[in-house]
Amino acid sequence: MPRHRFAIAVAALILATSAADAQNPPPGTYRPGLGDLMTMTVQPRHLKVGIAGEERNWTYVKYETHELEEAFDRITKLVPKWREFDIAALIASSVKQPLQDLEDAAKVESPPLFYDAYEKLTAACNACHQSANVGMIVIQAPKGSPFSNQNFHPQKP
Repeated sequence: MPRHRFAIAVAALILATSAADAQNPPPGTYRPGLGDLMTMTVQPRHLKVGIAGEERNWTYVKYETHELEEAFDRITKLVPKWREFDIAALIASSVKQPLQDLEDAAKVESPPLFYDAYEKLTAACNACHQSANVGMIVIQAPKGSPFSNQNFHPQKP
């Protein structure tokens, strides 16, 4: 007879736990907003491109420029519209050409072309912010690296 009581107690505990779980469903999937995505994926890449260019690490400039393009692509898929703004159109009209210019500068390893393209990219970011009514967000060239655990100098193979 004690076994039956134990089995009943276990069954009651399982039912009580299941009922509590049903009343407290797991939280929904986290969906970052546009600001989150810009801060997590775009701003660090912009900064790393700038630092890599300062160090004339052209291989890394190419890599991070590509990563920056991918970050913008992901944003257009995750947040196609923000407020009344078509995000894909804003991104394409503002940063597409400066990103291409950065890639071109890195291919020919030209500091003057890089600086010009990076300045245009930074200006395009700020112009986009202005047009989206978030002009208080001002992007600038890095004045140092918050990535103290990363060496941005070109590496010899």
